[in-house]
Amino acid sequence: MTVLRRSPLTLRAVSRRPYHTTPARAAKLTVGIRREDPTRIWERRCPLTPDAVHELVTKDGVDVLVQPCERRVFTADDFLKAGAKLHPTLQPAHVIVGIKETPLPEVLTDPLPAPGVHAHDAKHPALVPRTQVMFSHTVKGQLYNMELLSKFLASENESAPERGALLPRLIDYELLTGEDGKRTVGFGWFAGVAGALEALCAMAHAHLELGVASPFLYTPRPQTQPSLESIRTRLRDVVGAGITANGTPKSLGPIVIGVTGTGKVAEGCLAILEDLPIEKITVDQLHSVVTDPNTDLHKVYIVHAHAKDYFVRRDGGPFERSDYYAHPDKYMSEFHTKIAPYLSLLLHGAGWAPAFPRLMTNEQLTTTLELAQAFGKGRFACVGDISCDIEGGLEFLSRSTTLSSPFYTARPATLPAHLPPVTIMAVDILPTALPLEASQHFSTAFLPYLRTVLAGYTHPSAKPSSIQIHEALGRATVAQGGELTPSFEWLRRPLGAWKESIASPSGGDVEPAQSSNASKKPLPGAPRKKRVLMLGSGMVARPAVDELCGRSDVELVIASDSLRDAERLAAQHANAQPVKVDVSDRDSVGRLVQGADVNVANRYCSLLPVPFHPGVAEACIEHRKHLVTASYISPAMQALHERAVGADVVLMNEIGLDPGIDHCSALSLLEKLRSEGKEIVSFTSFCGGLPAPEHADVPLGYRFSWSPKGVLSAASNPARFKLWDEECAIDGDALLSRHFPSVPLSNVLQFEGLANRNSLPYADVYGLTPISGVRTVFRGTLRYPGFSDLMHAFKAIGLLDASSTINPHHWSALARQALEKTLGTLVMDDPASLLSALAAVVPPTQRDSALHALHWLGAVPPTLAPSRAGGAYEALDASLPPLPRVPTTPLAMFAALLAHKLRYLPGQRDFVVLSHEIVARPLSASSSPSPRADEEVHTSSLIAYGTDYASAMARTVGLPVAYAALQVLDGGVRARGVRGPTDREVYTNVLARLEEAGLGVREGMRKAGSAGGAGVGGMGVEQTLREHWKMMQEAV
Repeated sequence: MTVLRRSPLTLRAVSRRPYHTTPARAAKLTVGIRREDPTRIWERRCPLTPDAVHELVTKDGVDVLVQPCERRVFTADDFLKAGAKLHPTLQPAHVIVGIKETPLPEVLTDPLPAPGVHAHDAKHPALVPRTQVMFSHTVKGQLYNMELLSKFLASENESAPERGALLPRLIDYELLTGEDGKRTVGFGWFAGVAGALEALCAMAHAHLELGVASPFLYTPRPQTQPSLESIRTRLRDVVGAGITANGTPKSLGPIVIGVTGTGKVAEGCLAILEDLPIEKITVDQLHSVVTDPNTDLHKVYIVHAHAKDYFVRRDGGPFERSDYYAHPDKYMSEFHTKIAPYLSLLLHGAGWAPAFPRLMTNEQLTTTLELAQAFGKGRFACVGDISCDIEGGLEFLSRSTTLSSPFYTARPATLPAHLPPVTIMAVDILPTALPLEASQHFSTAFLPYLRTVLAGYTHPSAKPSSIQIHEALGRATVAQGGELTPSFEWLRRPLGAWKESIASPSGGDVEPAQSSNASKKPLPGAPRKKRVLMLGSGMVARPAVDELCGRSDVELVIASDSLRDAERLAAQHANAQPVKVDVSDRDSVGRLVQGADVNVANRYCSLLPVPFHPGVAEACIEHRKHLVTASYISPAMQALHERAVGADVVLMNEIGLDPGIDHCSALSLLEKLRSEGKEIVSFTSFCGGLPAPEHADVPLGYRFSWSPKGVLSAASNPARFKLWDEECAIDGDALLSRHFPSVPLSNVLQFEGLANRNSLPYADVYGLTPISGVRTVFRGTLRYPGFSDLMHAFKAIGLLDASSTINPHHWSALARQALEKTLGTLVMDDPASLLSALAAVVPPTQRDSALHALHWLGAVPPTLAPSRAGGAYEALDASLPPLPRVPTTPLAMFAALLAHKLRYLPGQRDFVVLSHEIVARPLSASSSPSPRADEEVHTSSLIAYGTDYASAMARTVGLPVAYAALQVLDGGVRARGVRGPTDREVYTNVLARLEEAGLGVREGMRKAGSAGGAGVGGMGVEQTLREHWKMMQEAV
């Protein structure tokens, strides 16, 4: 069907019969000012002031209609005097403006006669579409407002005239930006003013609870005063004058107010505080001001703390803004000790993102309040969190508040009983408390845009008076002519999800946990949330949970066989719900998938072990839900591709670290090289998750941030790769013995490498076809030197056996019973017999290190002490996990032992290394007599260290999963079927989000043969692997 499309920048009259609800006559250009949703009781703002209306009527010659509303800051008489007219429905208005989204029953979509000279005749005038301007809350794919968006689209309105071409244009204020990308209409300053006032009132209440009446009792609440001027007069003449005359209560000590942030919010806070008798102090002065008994109590002390005042590098280095944003994990906050204990009130106006250090954690709040006790009554008694990031910069902010009930008492579960709670103000619609000035500001900023919209009706062919405003309106147009504009075509996905949700039956009967989160019910009329189902609650889940729950329009269901783990993850999020489920019970899992969201069927996310994924994917296909996993695409998963395409779902796999970020960074660099006219000669890639060097003095040089079973099982995977024009294979039994003893990635750290499964299919994934034209395709896993030899000894002993079972009565019998299964004979429980059995299977060069490791792990009797006392390992940990009560495979038992003995202890951190080496050359060089002379070695690397918040492995696996899940959730992934992150829209999004989280990939280049390599003689990775492989072949 051909659809008439409108230009996003002009309005053209179409001469057709009038729509049945519109009078068939020419009309004057008319603007309508809509009333706000009656359910939003505090929303008193208005997009145009009476003064602006007067200008439009007298200077622009347009009619202005105002929908009556007795709650609005401006009265009907104000608008009538300005020349407007009252109208109950705004039916004659060509352009309708409001603040928030229009209630669905009140959305006018029918066209109108073109204004003035553009009417062809009175009987059959030309028709033009309306324009609706609002904060529509559709532009991020919010499913609860997709029904509103559908009102503007021809595909959802079959009876609309001109096949929908005359449906209204939708413009969203949120998208009005300048050339620098910054929004040109904002309310931050007013939020700061109103937030400071509300917080002063909350502090006065906190003082009353301490038994003290302070001058701040008389602080005017902003919404109770007619204007900002009257507010400032009362604050200055009543509160401020009272402090000047009488001082603040001596029992409270000096009143110290801290302000964070550097934007408009902080500016608003500081501006309103100027009406008090203030003295500005620095962070360094806090201690002396608070502890000096002679401090003047006739003043209020203001400290404006900047990031450099409280964020410090973990290594003791100075704060650098650029470095902080590039590597936030290197920083931590000292706000809880340097600033917070001295404050009477904190006005928090700084933003926060999950990858960045919090201003204060729950644990740090405890420290603050402990320290504050030494400084007297009322220290850190109150917080005004104007940023209102739930569980964000201030982890103890558990919810937002309203103007009707602006503050609450917070007591995190981690806060000891002997410490006082904190009073928190966190109103999330603060600008509405200053409706007069906020409306005046908004009207002034919006009026030039409105005039340009009106000019599109009166002079559609004329050159706009301001090209910048004209282009900004184009960018801010979500829909026009019944179609989504190109920038918002992706909204078709969430629109389809909304349509599916209203046609879908309700989900299954799985019972949620009886937790505080589970008991929360949505308020009547509240927007529908997108529901994400996460299966799994293991070691890498926390960053994914936090990222998903950081979206207020998302509701997360965490389903796990460990209810305790699920509850732990959900405890910090009001929009997370823990559920216990047996993942092997397909019916239960199916019900969870089906009921992922009773009203909005959207997506599903998994962090389960690999064997469960195909069964879960089957359920996703059956119930038409999307899937995201961090695991490799198995043959069983790949077999579901056609069915997934038929069900219109994407089964997104391989979106963790390895696989995941490795794909994204490789594809990005390969795309760049090809765009530069380069051909790819060689591709090598290594990745490893390891303990930070200072915490690697343990057997294997390894610690576990997730299940050890995966690492142990991988030690028996066969491998295939191409190296220097030779296709090579390593049998699973020989993987450890044929490791690469040196991988030159660093001039400081030493690594060894293991070939990682079958590298050859990745030639297709990365476009390195035909593979005969590429010299090397190799993917490997990094470990510290000594890992492979020791793991090979463990395998020879039988500790990686998954086919037999043993039942030792003590952990010290583990190695002996594994040896009995391997040798097929009884091994006596004495040192000589055990040493003899070890000698039968472990090579002499590995025997001593193996015995030393087994002794440290507790897998041999204490009497079997190694020949070298102490060794290089850290002090022996004598604790051991519980023994299984039933016969268990040696692999499972050894995994349980390693999970306990090689766990990360508090204060220990891991790090992740990912490195690609791509050799490329100009296309013309292939015909050169010496093509290698033109080769370039390009690198792409990521190094990430664990933080107090989460391990590097958890962040680099969990965050890409969450980013991909949210992209699918928002309709940003068009692909269907079984996929990896190989589509450009996916890997560019993931890499951009990782960069924002401080996990950016860094690229480099050197000429082949230069001294830039870290290998022997400056050799690169490919050449070093070649030399090692030649030595292995010669040894055979």
